[in-house]
Amino acid sequence: MHSYNHYTVMLNEAVNALECDNSDKIFVDATLGGGGHSELILKKISPRGKLISFDVDIDAINASKARLVNYNNLTIIHDSYTNIKENLIKLGIKKITGGIIYDLGASFHQLTTASRGFSFKQDAPLDMRFDGNENFCAWDVVNKYKEGELVEIFSKYGEEHYSKRIARAIINSRPLNTTLQLADLIKKSTPKTNTKIHPATRVFQAIRIEVNHELLNFEKSLKEVVSLLDSGAIISIITFHSLEDRLAKSILKNLSLTCRCDKSVPICKCEGKLVELVNKKPICPSEEEIKLNPPSRSAKLRIAKRV
Repeated sequence: MHSYNHYTVMLNEAVNALECDNSDKIFVDATLGGGGHSELILKKISPRGKLISFDVDIDAINASKARLVNYNNLTIIHDSYTNIKENLIKLGIKKITGGIIYDLGASFHQLTTASRGFSFKQDAPLDMRFDGNENFCAWDVVNKYKEGELVEIFSKYGEEHYSKRIARAIINSRPLNTTLQLADLIKKSTPKTNTKIHPATRVFQAIRIEVNHELLNFEKSLKEVVSLLDSGAIISIITFHSLEDRLAKSILKNLSLTCRCDKSVPICKCEGKLVELVNKKPICPSEEEIKLNPPSRSAKLRIAKRV
């Protein structure tokens, strides 16, 4: 087991949004990770309050269990946040009375542990799974997808300008087995630019999102969780790239409409407005935080309250 490094982004902002000081309500951390947000929630809530934290990554679970060993009002669940509802039912919990926090994307630990295959800076097998029990990994995407499918995910999830060139190069160079093989290939098949961003950044992001169904899982979870939230419960969401932020923004905006029915339907059949947007514009990290942890510069926080 490697030492678990994780810098918690927008720690205070995201947890303060939950308004959990001395609360004896039930809270959920959908993405436990290194346990930073969970720990602060546990410090703030009353001993009668409860926190249920989820993660599919066993490294994260083990590190957080050790870190949070002294809290009796914490339940850690080794499962995806797409299964929050089933797990709460098993625990006999009908409603999330306090709120939920999502901290999306890969953790610092995942990105910097060479063997996990997320990084194009260190050589490792093409893996990128958050959940080591899944069979499908980055190798499958790189070596089995058709050219058109590669172009689509690089464009959609990586917003990569040279998707066609890179996809063609991958097809012509198969099999590719390691992160550095893939990163070098991307570098060779794209024009040199003056930017500091590594040419493989966008493609690696796209493959990671595809392997872990990140956007699909987030969308499914957020839409389902709303029905589990008690009136007044808070949703606090940290995103790290424009795709996640746009998705969070559009789902929350949709849930905040007074009616979501088809215009042709004469009578409103939907449940009406489900959330109130707490901030119209996303909250960004402070300048001090960006200095301490430069990768946090892309983070955005959106907050909504169940009505």
